[in-house]
Amino acid sequence: MTQASICTIGDEILIGQIVDTNSSHISRALEETGIKVTRMLSIGDNHDEIVGNLTHELEINDIVISTGGLGPTRDDITKAALAKMSGSKGYVEHQGQLQVIHGILSARGLDMLESNKSQALVPDTCDVIVNHKGTAPIMVFRFPEERFGHPATLYAMPGVPFETLGALPEVMEDIKAHNPLEDIFHKCIMVSGLAESALAELIEPWENDLPEDMHLAYLPNQLTGVRLRLSIYGGSQEEAEKRIDARFVALKPILGNKIYSFKDDTLENAIGALMRGSGMTLSAAESCTGGKISSLITSVPGSSEYYLGSVTSYAIAVKERVLDIPPSLICEYGVVSSEVAAAMAEGVRKLTGSTYSVSTTGLAGPAGDEKNPVGTVWIGVSGPNGTRTVRKVFKNDRKRNIERFAAAALDALRLFILDDLNH
Repeated sequence: MTQASICTIGDEILIGQIVDTNSSHISRALEETGIKVTRMLSIGDNHDEIVGNLTHELEINDIVISTGGLGPTRDDITKAALAKMSGSKGYVEHQGQLQVIHGILSARGLDMLESNKSQALVPDTCDVIVNHKGTAPIMVFRFPEERFGHPATLYAMPGVPFETLGALPEVMEDIKAHNPLEDIFHKCIMVSGLAESALAELIEPWENDLPEDMHLAYLPNQLTGVRLRLSIYGGSQEEAEKRIDARFVALKPILGNKIYSFKDDTLENAIGALMRGSGMTLSAAESCTGGKISSLITSVPGSSEYYLGSVTSYAIAVKERVLDIPPSLICEYGVVSSEVAAAMAEGVRKLTGSTYSVSTTGLAGPAGDEKNPVGTVWIGVSGPNGTRTVRKVFKNDRKRNIERFAAAALDALRLFILDDLNH
């Protein structure tokens, strides 16, 4: 299978001054094209580092795509490094890119400077894909088999994300025209309510029985649970999909309702799928999650069909006055308790007239108490057939705890609705 490496060039990435988004876009495009990405590498603005690292990547990959270091300023040294790598004897002016540069500057009312004009100069060893979004062309260096032991191609792209995205389609077409391609098929299912380690232990026999050409990845996320991805590289895509579907179906008896979707999905989408078209409605009462649950639910297009609203009852006074929770209940059991979580869920359900409601009360951090350590949340879910509460304890920082609380609440709501629908 044709393999590729992605290299970002620039000190600004290494020191965290900017976030590299180019690599994710490029890797996705390569994957869709049928190219397997083996590595991602960041290189600083150092001539020898650029030459050494790109040379190494070309030795072990068929394709290397670099981004960055092609601007008109002194710190942009990638072009000179590539000229040396490729044995260039000089630079030539690319008329197509020069016309684009002239057009961009004219549209902005700027004069053509020598530094701008120099961007159209490229090593005489490369082909050029014109960059229609910016001034630096995409340089394509094609190395013969005797150089690295196999044919290899280096695509040097600009670092500006807007320009990289704009040039990607033409780069992919060039890759398709010069490389043998195979289908790559991925499929995911979504699992909630299990930590990655616990999930791995539970499905170990199933995983051990996977064929050698089928690769499993665990992709955990605070808000969505664990994404299980099966991949097959090469072969027929139709056949690969059938084989992977059969393997995932075999997980259903093992995981049951822990599987909330047989596609790449989110908990809020899964809840939307249960609610939409049913006539059922939903509301939320949030304390420790501060509106996170409501934000997730309303991020789903069409959620206005079933979501009525929420009360962010952060203060005790709001719990008492708006949700009608008796002060004696809070005094006896404490704010972070099963009793208060249940009363919050019932209160907002009564207030909004919703079919179902979900509530959270907890301690996201940094402080906890003797009864409830940091990371404790009580979740309440209320519906036509009663109210249920569940306690969860997570050991993360405040931001992650809030995300875990919200995800756990959505999952508790999902399971509650499923129980009602199945009885």
